[in-house]
Amino acid sequence: MMNDLYERIKLPDPQSKLEIYTDGNDQYLTSLNALYANPCVNYGQLIKVRKKGRVEEKYKIAVIGEPPLSKIETTDVENSNGILRERVGRLVRKAKTFSKLKPKLESALDIFQFYWNFMNEFKKKPTPRMIEGIIDRKITWPVFLHSIIKYVN
Repeated sequence: MMNDLYERIKLPDPQSKLEIYTDGNDQYLTSLNALYANPCVNYGQLIKVRKKGRVEEKYKIAVIGEPPLSKIETTDVENSNGILRERVGRLVRKAKTFSKLKPKLESALDIFQFYWNFMNEFKKKPTPRMIEGIIDRKITWPVFLHSIIKYVN
């Protein structure tokens, strides 16, 4: 995952640092140290202390650089994960639709990503791709299902 991030974003520098905030998983630290120079990264963690499955305490730590503690939060990622599990049945472990094959999961995620970016109006607001100026109106399911797909390399 971190290798994909490395390939997709502009390399950070000390003036425009990469800011990453995660849970307490140490794998992120190993990957960040392998891919980026420390002066180019602000990395903070939100550690949750759980007792009997409930979050009892949260604390924020700066791991690399000097991320502002007030910005260290994981709610956006947790919200995205919840939406994915809610809307893509292939991610729900005990569901009949749970994906056992990676290509089928990838296809389901591609369709969801297309829906989210080009079709979903977020309470009558423009879709994300309309906001970015990529399209001028939302795409409907009939248009999506009856269009000829052209692959561009």
